Amino acid sequence: MAALSAAAQWQPAGDRIKTVWGENLDPQNVLPEYPRPQLVRGEWQNLNGLWNYAIRPLGETPEEFDGEILVPFAAESALSGVGRCPGAANGLWYERTFSVPEKWHGKRVLLHFGAVDWKTDVWVNGIAVGSHTGGFTPFAFDITEALAKNGNTLRVRVWDPTEKSYQPRGKQSDRPEGIWYSSVSGIWQTVWLEAVPQRYIREVRTTPDLDRKRFLVEAPLSEAVPGDLVEVALYDGETQVAAGRALNGAPVELSVAEPKLWSPDTPFLYDLKVTLRHDGRIVDQVRSYTAMRKFSTGRDRHNVPRLMLNDKPLFQFGPLDQGWWPDGLYTAPTDEALAYDIVKTKELGYNMIRKHVKVEPARWYYHCDKAGIIVWQDMPSGDITPGSPRWQMNRYFTGEEKQRSPESEACYRKEWREIIDCLRPFVSIGVWVPFNETWGQFKTPEIAAWTKAYDPTRLVNAASGGNHYRAGDMLDQHNYPMPALLLFDTDRVSVLGEFGGIGQVVEGHLWEKDRNWGYVRFNSPREVTDEYEKYAEELLRHLRYFSAAVYTQTSDVETEVNGLMTYDRKVMKVEPERIREINRKVCNALNE
Repeated sequence: MAALSAAAQWQPAGDRIKTVWGENLDPQNVLPEYPRPQLVRGEWQNLNGLWNYAIRPLGETPEEFDGEILVPFAAESALSGVGRCPGAANGLWYERTFSVPEKWHGKRVLLHFGAVDWKTDVWVNGIAVGSHTGGFTPFAFDITEALAKNGNTLRVRVWDPTEKSYQPRGKQSDRPEGIWYSSVSGIWQTVWLEAVPQRYIREVRTTPDLDRKRFLVEAPLSEAVPGDLVEVALYDGETQVAAGRALNGAPVELSVAEPKLWSPDTPFLYDLKVTLRHDGRIVDQVRSYTAMRKFSTGRDRHNVPRLMLNDKPLFQFGPLDQGWWPDGLYTAPTDEALAYDIVKTKELGYNMIRKHVKVEPARWYYHCDKAGIIVWQDMPSGDITPGSPRWQMNRYFTGEEKQRSPESEACYRKEWREIIDCLRPFVSIGVWVPFNETWGQFKTPEIAAWTKAYDPTRLVNAASGGNHYRAGDMLDQHNYPMPALLLFDTDRVSVLGEFGGIGQVVEGHLWEKDRNWGYVRFNSPREVTDEYEKYAEELLRHLRYFSAAVYTQTSDVETEVNGLMTYDRKVMKVEPERIREINRKVCNALNE
């Protein structure tokens, strides 16, 4: 009854536009889906829902709370029920109680956070269990020894300085305008408990090797003991197609004589079952999935450098996807909403998405894996100083790079590595993008080389639209609104990382009544589509040089009204069938 009463009192904050999913959100059943599709176990408990919250000056601990917040929506969002920015001078506190099922007795209990922005400290029953910095990656603590028999209290403190510090923040701002959007503080992805054995499989890393027609599967353990045997079975539906075993932490090799290949046209996924045995006894078992595909560069019959998928040239074409929501900000209201933009992107005939200066929850990449959408993954920008370094987008850089402090550089390297680590299992990711334009860009050749060495199975786009070096696998230019070739590299692939931005104001679907803008403005879906077609024709005229392009953008975001859809996803601002026909022509342009 108390839960029903609390749910009845919850209301979205403010009066901004909302998505259909946000309007129909059930606060007692928030994002209930299993949050980690690449490593599945059966025993888990979702902690999303109404928590107590308080905003207090740094150094103060709340004696009482300000009200309730709906987790996992950021404090600034409407769906949190709070609609307040804590600010850099304050800490954001959370508290809730939970109980652990009796059947978990004798197992380890892990407390998982999908993502919290930015610095997190956690207590269970007054016992500190861990801290974490980084706003975009999952983390977990073993809380077994802190648990009580008759109910537990979880308390979380978050500090988020946003642009007042150097940490990666993407497009968040305390003063949103133009291309800068609302700040996102606190818990913004699912919080959950997991029961695991005393020793357990910590992760599953699968590397496809098309050249050798094999998969290499690594399964790091929480604690390794001599004699541990890892078994891996690969399935095509219900049929086992390969199996292997390994001792002492060695990778398991799975050979497949005739592998089915993953591509946008045929996004085939294999299932995996990974088992840890010791002395013949099953210690732990998890489910996962993978796919056979290869991202590389090569040359076409005209000797032009091209992006290759499975050793064939493919023109990669898709929208700039920023992943913002009018009601949830960084957090989609439901899993259906999270998948919606991907589904629409596919329906519109694209084969790629550039995920722009944001990292999504694991389920977003899972939906891309299933749909067959290639992902270019940006590193969220941070430590942005206007005018430093100077922007020389249309020539190779001749100036002086930004000098970050040792703390800022260490933060960037830590968070970029964690992002690659957590996203590495997703087969759809084809390109890592360490920098966007000149936003915090530093030591570019070194960062590009490290990224390539750390994950040689993907391509590296050193600086999308940024200051250019002969580094990474591609040269990426931005030009608005019309596609234009202003620099060409005969040794690396040339791509157009941003163009377009055709704006249309749709009354009744605006974040703000005024201040709305686009790079160009039109008044109807037909006019927008006519202009889009002109840009596509220009792009095709540059086909001898460009090998990929990114159109701005999937949806409107706050006052930026140049989306294919409105911010609330209720209105398509283009003519879908015409757009699909245009896009398929572009995506198939290199087919020989």
